[in-house]
Amino acid sequence: MEGINMTVQKPKVVVLGAGSLFFGRQSIWQMVHSEHLNKGTLALVDTDAARLDKMVKLARMVAAANRVELKIEGSVDRREVLKDADFVVLSFAEDTVKYRGIDCAVSEKYGIRMCSGDTIGPGGIFRAMRELPAIMDCVKDIEELCPDAWVINYINPSAVHGIALSRFAPQLKSFALCDSHHMPHKKILYAQRAGIIGEKGEYTAEIDRKFDMRIAGVNHFTWLIKAEYEGKDVLPDIAASMKRTAETETVGGDVGAKALFNDSISYQLYEIFGSVPTCTAHTKEYVPYYQGLGKLEDAIPPLSIWETEDRYRRHEEMWEQVDGFLSGALPIESYMDSFGPDHATDIIENMVAGLGKPFFINTLNRGAVTNMNDDAFLELLCEVTMDGVKPLHVGEMPRGIRGMQELVLDTHELTAEAVVEGSREKLRRAMLTDPLVRSIADADRIIDELLELEKDVIPERWYAKSMA
Repeated sequence: MEGINMTVQKPKVVVLGAGSLFFGRQSIWQMVHSEHLNKGTLALVDTDAARLDKMVKLARMVAAANRVELKIEGSVDRREVLKDADFVVLSFAEDTVKYRGIDCAVSEKYGIRMCSGDTIGPGGIFRAMRELPAIMDCVKDIEELCPDAWVINYINPSAVHGIALSRFAPQLKSFALCDSHHMPHKKILYAQRAGIIGEKGEYTAEIDRKFDMRIAGVNHFTWLIKAEYEGKDVLPDIAASMKRTAETETVGGDVGAKALFNDSISYQLYEIFGSVPTCTAHTKEYVPYYQGLGKLEDAIPPLSIWETEDRYRRHEEMWEQVDGFLSGALPIESYMDSFGPDHATDIIENMVAGLGKPFFINTLNRGAVTNMNDDAFLELLCEVTMDGVKPLHVGEMPRGIRGMQELVLDTHELTAEAVVEGSREKLRRAMLTDPLVRSIADADRIIDELLELEKDVIPERWYAKSMA
């Protein structure tokens, strides 16, 4: 047909950080499964040659077992595969388990407890210190080799990196993602919570049309601010469900510290603010209440800290699974039953095929939340096409929550500016704007200690300035 971009008919998706097990395995599944993607190209890039080799072999085995035309490329040098890319997914992290452990341990010394440490607090700031310089290096190559590609950031802190891309590389088409609001699964979850459908009930297009759900906020600090079914407010029903399951059920889909007390915290925050946090495994880290610094004992214990050794074991288990498929100990035919759709590749499929499905994207507000700035970088339900991202109307962000949102946004924006500009002044300002920091002296010491402990992965320019 005239006017169709033929590259979209056989899309090329480049994954930078294919050894990231969180996304790498899922991207293989979706690229093989989707009839709109499996005639294209999946290019896997990782600087670890051994891990890259495993993922390339795995992808080729899965494609062959499912008899699809998907072309698999692999390289330790992204420049070799970026040409003609339609999508570039950023999904890398340098020894993230190790350094998040360091961030959390140092922060705990100064009274800041982080169960995740990847988006807010000193952990979020220093993860951006490690990852954002590498992202901006990738940007230079993308601008040169595939300037028309869509750039999808999947690296935390997602909002910080998304802000940096939109502000410092505005000529690129980009947005940022998080897996916690994967549609339609998120809406089905709240339909179940509200009693609209049973746990195994069918979620139909008619139910979807009648269920008005509004979620908005900075990534990992998002809130369900409206939930109506056939015009009836079901937000209290959703909150009541969380109160009932507080003893046994968690919201966050994780193990360890991130999964503890999530329903209890969700209901407690609902009682205070009248809205339900939708990413509680992270949101509880954004507020100061669960730091254990109060004079009186709270009903919910202080946050548990990121569990480094447990995370290493989980990663080892995932690589053992990959090795099992490669060796034949696990039949490659079972791969497609072992995984499922991924948020990023779901969105890519939607864009390529023009399926018209809405997805939650981290992007500029553009009036969706009516009492926040148009350039506020928020996680919003959007129409996502090859032509662009259009946030859907939300309405007003409730008072109290809005004030906290602005503080988090200021922290994120200062962090992005500090890293890209190499500004020690803005790094300090970001740390002292952060909602978890309570002491100037502590903030200065945290900066100094983390710069020293992480100097092997932080650009050298920081050390010339910090020593001056």
